[in-house]
Amino acid sequence: MTLKGQVAIVTGGGRGIGAGIARSLTALGTTTIICGRRRDRLEQTVRELNCEAMVCDVSDWNSVNQLASRVKDTFGRLDILVNNAGIGGFGGPLHTMPLENWDALFNTNLRGVFYTVRAFAPLMISGGGGHIINISSIAGKNPLPNGAAYAASKWGLNGLSYSIAEELRGHNMRVSVVCPGSTNTELSPHEGKNPNKMLQPDDVGHVVAMLVTQAPQSFASEVIIRPTQKP
Repeated sequence: MTLKGQVAIVTGGGRGIGAGIARSLTALGTTTIICGRRRDRLEQTVRELNCEAMVCDVSDWNSVNQLASRVKDTFGRLDILVNNAGIGGFGGPLHTMPLENWDALFNTNLRGVFYTVRAFAPLMISGGGGHIINISSIAGKNPLPNGAAYAASKWGLNGLSYSIAEELRGHNMRVSVVCPGSTNTELSPHEGKNPNKMLQPDDVGHVVAMLVTQAPQSFASEVIIRPTQKP
């Protein structure tokens, strides 16, 4: 199946899961835009893929709004929005967490998704619909000692995703949340785990490709993906 002519955005697309998702979407024929805070990280992926790079800080409304204006002016549409940008927080028990770390984590992991949906959903609706895919975590389903704030941000992201799915389904928009287990990226500590047994970024990209190529009469509201063997 080809999605040639469709436009996709992947936040946090310069490395890790975001780059894996960009690879899958580009292989389907989409015009793929990767965005992130650091242009050097984005350029590494651009050299590998035939995709566009735009600098954007999802925790900054003005930055997201400017990105939306650029996309509208350049492409006139958006069909797929993948909210992948996120930061980790695994530094110990919640009662020792610096206050500024809480704010930074929630501003990216949850507020940033609100900003992108607020900025891009109207464009997608006016174009006839599309897909919003939010990359959460298995930590949004299970307790995570010493990562309580990160888990809370992902539980919040799951609730946000289920709710906006109901708000937007009447506009021919499908909203899904993907919850990967242990994935071989730089985001979280993996001491003692075998990286070869962990999920790889392209595994998550494969799930996103499945979601955006579903038959039009259905959508998967949530996908949990785990390694076959415990790493």
